[in-house]
This record gives sequence, C-alpha cells and structure tokens, in this order.
Amino acid sequence: MTASPFAAAAKIAPPSVEKRPVDYTQHGVTRTDHYAWLRDENWQQVLRDPSTLDADIRAALEAEKEYYQAVTGDLGGLRDALFAEMRGRIKEDDAAVPTPDGDWRYWTRFREGGEYPVFVRAPRDGGDEQIILDGDKESEGADFFSIGSVMHSPDHRHAAYAVDRVGSEYYAIRVRNIETGEELTDAIDSADASGAVWSADSSGFFYVERDDNQRPVRAKYHRLGDEAANDALIYEEQDAGFFLGVDKSQSGDYVLIESHSQITSECRTVPAADPLAAPALVAARENGVEYYVEHHGDDFMIRTNADGAVDYKIVKAPIASPGRDCWVDWVPHEPGRSIVGFIPFKDYFVRYERSDARPRIVVSTYDGDAHEISFDEAAYSVGLDGGYEFDTSTMRFAYESPSTPEQTYDYDMSSRERTLLKTQEVPSGHDPSLYAVERIDAETADGAKVPVVVLRLKSTPVDGSAPVLLYGYGSYGATIPNSFSTNTLSFVDRGVIYALAHVRGGAAKGRQWYLDGKLDKKMNTFTDFAAAAEALIEKNYTSKKKIVIYGGSAGGLLVGATVNLRPDLFAGVIAAVPFVDVITTISDADLPLTPPEWEEWGNPITSAEQYGWIANYSPYDNIRDTDYPPIMATAGLTDFRVTYWEPAKWIARLRDDARGGPFVLRINMDAGHAGSAARFERLDERAHLYAFALKAVGKADAAPIKHGA
Repeated sequence: MTASPFAAAAKIAPPSVEKRPVDYTQHGVTRTDHYAWLRDENWQQVLRDPSTLDADIRAALEAEKEYYQAVTGDLGGLRDALFAEMRGRIKEDDAAVPTPDGDWRYWTRFREGGEYPVFVRAPRDGGDEQIILDGDKESEGADFFSIGSVMHSPDHRHAAYAVDRVGSEYYAIRVRNIETGEELTDAIDSADASGAVWSADSSGFFYVERDDNQRPVRAKYHRLGDEAANDALIYEEQDAGFFLGVDKSQSGDYVLIESHSQITSECRTVPAADPLAAPALVAARENGVEYYVEHHGDDFMIRTNADGAVDYKIVKAPIASPGRDCWVDWVPHEPGRSIVGFIPFKDYFVRYERSDARPRIVVSTYDGDAHEISFDEAAYSVGLDGGYEFDTSTMRFAYESPSTPEQTYDYDMSSRERTLLKTQEVPSGHDPSLYAVERIDAETADGAKVPVVVLRLKSTPVDGSAPVLLYGYGSYGATIPNSFSTNTLSFVDRGVIYALAHVRGGAAKGRQWYLDGKLDKKMNTFTDFAAAAEALIEKNYTSKKKIVIYGGSAGGLLVGATVNLRPDLFAGVIAAVPFVDVITTISDADLPLTPPEWEEWGNPITSAEQYGWIANYSPYDNIRDTDYPPIMATAGLTDFRVTYWEPAKWIARLRDDARGGPFVLRINMDAGHAGSAARFERLDERAHLYAFALKAVGKADAAPIKHGA
C-alpha cells in the first residue's frame, strides 16, 4: 500500500477541543453536540467587533491555527511558488474597458503592486483621468477592507461608495464630490453592499439597511446633506423569510424595490424623478412565483416562472395596471430553455439563455426580429454588461472558456458586428492550444446526466494515471460558469486535471435541474457529485484515491456530504467556509440567514419529515467510523453567512468519529465569508488550499510546464 502523503502529519497531535455536551431534542429525536460552546453567545457583537470574542473560544481557534501550521509546515516553499505563479499570471496594472455614460466614461484600474481597484473617469471624447475612489489609499491601516460599490450620480457630480472595514458585510456609505475630492458629511452605516441607487435629479439616493441580524430589510431614501436619522423609510419587509434589494431600471426611469425569498419574489416601483412617491406594487407575492421587473416605454417587462413556466418566460404589463391579470406573454416558455436574464434597450432587447448547460445571447427588435450570437467551444462562459445607457445600439459582452482568457466585445445590434476591445493578458504566458476542454455526462442511478467540464493539458494522458481536482457547488439554483481561471492553471500545468461538475441543485440545465436538487431531493446533489467522480474514473481520466474534491460555502456542504457517502473515492477534501452543521443551523431561527433558508432545505423546526431530510445528509451529523482522506476547512471569524463555529465544530468531530485525515482548520481572524478582499492576499489564501490539495495527490514536488512570456 502506498504511504499517505500526510503520513508524517499523523505523528503530530491535534489540539484537544474540550467537550461540553449539549442535547437537542426535536420531533422525539435527541442529538448531542459536544462542541456547541464554540458558538459565542454574543456572536452578533463579534461580527462587529472581533476583539469581543470569548477567551476560551479564541484559545481553541488559535490552537487550530497552530496545528494547521504544524501539519502543513513543509508546504511553505510550495505555497510561495504557487503564489508567485498566480501573481505572475496577473497583469498588475490592468484596467477594465471604460463604459460610457453621457459626456463621461467610467472604469476601474489597478496600479502595479496595488491590492484594491482605483475607480476613475475621463471625458468621453478624451481628456485627463479623474480618480473617484482610490481603494489602496482608502484601505490604509485596515486589517480588512472591502469595497461594495461605487455609484456616480446622474449629474456626474457626486459618487456614493460603500465599504466594509471588518468583514461582517455591514457596509458604510459615504459620499464625495468627484471634481474636488471633498468628502461630504453624509454618513450611513449598516447598509447593504449594493450601496446607492440615485434619484433622477441627483439630490439623493436609495439604499437598503441591514438589521441587527444582518438581514437587508429596509429600503430608505437619503437626501444629500441630511442626517441619516432623518432618511425616509420607503418600504420595510416584515417577513423574516424575505430580503430586500434596490436597483434601477435600464431606462433609468424607475427605482425597483425587490423582496425575495428562495422561491418567491415581489417588486415595488418608485419613479426615479419622484423619489418620495409611495412605492407602487407590481403584483402581490404568490408562494412559488418569481418575477423580475424591467421597464420599456409604457410597459413593464417581466421575467417570471408564473403559470408553470418552470424555465421562465417574459411578459409585458402596462405601467398603469401591472397586476398579474394584465400580464401578456411576450417571449413564451420553452421547457429546457432557461431565460436567465434580459436587458431592454430603447430599440433592442437582449436576453441571456441557457440550454443543456450552454449559455447563449439572443438579440431582437421589439417587432420580433431575433438572432443569436454564436460561440464554438465545447464549454464556455458568456457575461452581459448593460452599461449605463439606454438609447444605444451597442451591447457589451464578455466571452471566455476554461482555456481561453476573457475577451471583451462591443456588439453592434444593428449591423451584428462584434468588436474585440480587450483580451485578458497573462504576463507569464499562456498558450490556449496546449489545453483540451472536454465535456462528459455522468449518468446517475436515477438516469440523470450530470454535465462535467474537463480542462487538461493535451499532454496529460487519459489512462487513469492523472490526479483530478473536482469542483462543485449545487445549491440555490446557482450555476458555476465554465470560465477561465489563471489560478486553476497551477493545477493543470502540473498534470492535474481540473473538472467542474454541474450537479442538481444548481441550474445549469434549467430551473428543473435546481428543483431536483433541493428539499426532499437534496440527496441528488451529493450522489450526482459522487457520480461525476465515478464517471471520471470510468472514462480513464483518473483513478480511485486520486481525486481531491473542492467546494466553498454550500459547496462545502457538497464536499462534506459527499465524502461521508464515499470516503473511499477521494484523496483529499478542500472545504472553504463550509456549511456543514446544517440541522443545527436551519433549526435556529435567530441566525441571520435561517428563515429564508427553509425554502431551500426544509423547516426542521415545524416538520418531522423535513427534519429527517436534513438529518440524513448534514455532514456534521453523518461522519462515519471509517477511513477518511485528508480534509482542510477554512473559516472567517466575522462570517455571518457560514459562521466560524460550523467548520470548527466539524473538524473537531471528524477527529472524534472518523479515522485517517489529518483534519485541519485554517481560520482567518480578520475576515468574513469571502476571505480577504485584497487581490494578492486572496492569492495567498488560495495558495494554502492548492498546496494542501497538491500534497494530497502526491504532486507537491511537481514542476509546472513553462510558458513563453
């Protein structure tokens, strides 16, 4: 038997986490949690001020940090090499393509060595650049810094920007004069990251306020120069299962106040020219009905799943009477063709669709003349950018694939000509012709076919000898794009095959694909992922014990549940901020995200049946007394989405109940769910994950191929 790459780590004693048993009884079932005490009783305060963390909990987390360093101490050189490779693939002084708006054009750029973007503008027809917000300067002295949004006013005089300096996603909005750089006295705290939506006359802006449980629930209007305490409450969401968002129509004429749960949505509109007008309801919420509003002429254009349109249709409704009984189908529902989004310009209508895990863009006039923008690769990603302007014949999109760096195009919707504006540069060199992008379908026990996209060097043999990094997510109807990642090349260039599995619970194959991976069908998500691993083995891409599975957040649930099902398949597990203590979290209505989550997972508080669904797969509660591969989890102390104690408890319990390992936790005491927002610090975090995975598959000493600069 081949010795484990982590054999030496087995001699290092893990920290002894004290057991303080707590019993929970639900529906006649009692479960004991020895590590519930790792949740700080004052966790809400910790989100805002990490220094208030309980001393015993801090000591336990610090001990985990020390153990992680001991287990991975020999990987320092590899991490340095990975960091250098990933940084070498980034054009450090890169700049986005400017986006026009009236007499100006706006964009972001980075400076050489800079961690954060610089937001700038210049006259549309040429002239000197003006700095709106310098992320590097603003971040000075902060342990954590994140920019949520920077939104300029319609008159181009002011910019409202939202920043988080803790990592808890409570954003502060500030305003400055763009011409002079003067900071205004306006100060709003506890805002959502989306920041400001300006009124038409630029006299103020809408924003969403988060409550003490981190729920975005109040839409407010702030008039420049006023105290935040005087801001007008436009709408407050009363249902804890619904969150609020604020946006503006592409036309600029309406502010859209959107309430949404996992399966239901509702929209109110306010004329951008009359910001204090009472919000007008488009259509009352109906359980299970989603609708998303845009504006064109005398109508609202609405994407919806109403009337059984599982993969969505687009309807029109007159502004004067937009209720459900006035909806008229405009783009009808077609099963299997998922309408993901759309942009209404003055004379053209652009919709983004997905069919069989392949995206496409369809452009039409309002009289029905339509055409598709075509792409050729086996797997790719397309992104739309509506820009700032409504009356234009130019639409911007970005194209990329796992082997093709991002290409940004302007597309003339009249002449149907595309103009390449920019191709992502890889300074250290990248030759797409060296790589193969392939797609296989993994068939499951119930006959579903799971798309798996593969990226490999053409020189990597397909004979079962290559290791694989298998990535997945599989929740909330999210679709992971088949995009280009300079970071992933650090695996592929070492002969590791990268695979992305589009499991049920995501929406790669339409909304039904999502519905077949949630609630009572959630187990499909995990068996799909195991089937993807088995298909890679069957098709000779790899072999048993040569696969590392990787997922973050709900993707951490995916890998945690899958390794419980099939620990024999894998060489390692990377679980980034993993949602693994599902039954406890979804049974706690006081946690910020729990009430909206019941529509995704079920409500174990009120239903014994739904308790059973979740208890059957919750990773923390289903660890087996058998050999497990090495597992690395990460956590962020100020993470309110997946609280730090979930991965901390999981790792401690793995050491109790499973064999094998090692099981390690790397916790960031200065960040939240997404880790650092600084671009090079993010690379360092990624290097830790990648080094652990490469060691797990015996590639820690492998050298990457050399690219010509």
